[in-house]
Amino acid sequence: MKSLIILRHLSVENANAIAGLTYGFPAISNFLGFTHALSRALQKDHGLVLGGCAVICHQHAVQAYQPAGWGDYVFSLTRNPLTKEAKTAAFNEEARMSMDVSLLIECDFTSYDFDFDTGSTKGDITQLEQYLTQKVLMQRLAGGTIQSIKQVQFAEIPQEIEKRDQFTRKQLLRLLPGFALVNRPDVLQAHHQALQASNPDADLIDAWLDFSALKYQAISSEEHPNEESKATWQRIPKPDSGFLVPISMGYHAISPLYAQGEVASTRDANTPFRFVESAYSIGQWISPHRIHEIESLIWRYQCTDDAYLCKNLYQPAKSTQ
Repeated sequence: MKSLIILRHLSVENANAIAGLTYGFPAISNFLGFTHALSRALQKDHGLVLGGCAVICHQHAVQAYQPAGWGDYVFSLTRNPLTKEAKTAAFNEEARMSMDVSLLIECDFTSYDFDFDTGSTKGDITQLEQYLTQKVLMQRLAGGTIQSIKQVQFAEIPQEIEKRDQFTRKQLLRLLPGFALVNRPDVLQAHHQALQASNPDADLIDAWLDFSALKYQAISSEEHPNEESKATWQRIPKPDSGFLVPISMGYHAISPLYAQGEVASTRDANTPFRFVESAYSIGQWISPHRIHEIESLIWRYQCTDDAYLCKNLYQPAKSTQ
C-alpha cells in the first residue's frame, strides 16, 4: 500500500440496514462493492486500480419506531401505490437507515502514475480529488443515496517508519469521533471451544447466537428453588468484552458450479451459476485512536473455489499482564 484515498463523512440516506440474519448496519460487501465500482471507473478513465477499504462509522440511525411507545421496534416502511383493484400491493419488508461514514481506500500507486498532466504534483492530486468527488456523488452506497461528502483526500504514505507512524496517527485521529469495523473470528472460535468443553454437541451457530441474541436468566435467592419461588431476571452478558456485533461477511457455496444456461431463470444466461448462502462472523467496532496500523483496518475480498468472503488482517493487541 503506497497511498490512501480518504473519503471523509459520506452522508448516506436510505441505505439497506438488513444483511442476511443481521440488521443495523450494511454488510461489509456493500462497501467493497462501492470501492470496486469506483475502481472500475477510475481504471477506465485513468488506468488506476483501487484496492480494499476500511469503514469508519460516525453516526447511524435505523428508520424504525415503537408503535406502542415501548416494546419491540418495527421498521418504518414506505406506502406503495395501490393495485388496479384499489388494494394494497404485496411487497418485501425493507429496512432503511441513514449513516455518516468515512472510507479509507488503499492504493498501490503514487502521484507519479497520474495522467492528468497539469504540470505539477499538487495540480494532479487536485484533479484526481475532483474526479473522485464527482464519481462518488454519482454512485450509491449499500443501496442508499449519497447526499454529500465532506472531503476527498489523496495522501501518499511515507516510507520511513517514524514518518509513517506519524502519518498513521494523524489520519486516524482525524476520523474521531467514530468507530472502525474489524473482523474478530478469534473471539467466535474461542467461545465455540468453551461451549464444546461443557457441551460437545454445541455448533458454531450456537456460539454466534450468544453474541447476537439478548439473553436473560432467572436468578432465585433460594438454595433449592421451585416453580413458586420468586426470582429476578438478569441479563446475560456477551461472551467477551468489547463492542462485538454479528456481521455478514460474504457468501459460501451450497451447490456445484453449473455451466452457463444450465439453470433456468438466472439473471445472466452467459455466466456460470452457483447457489450460495450468506456467511457470518463476529465483528468489533474499535475507536481509531487504538489502531497503530491502517493496514489492520483494510477489508479485502478473499475468493476460493467455494467461498466469496470479505476479510481483514486485524489482530488484537496482546495483554502485557
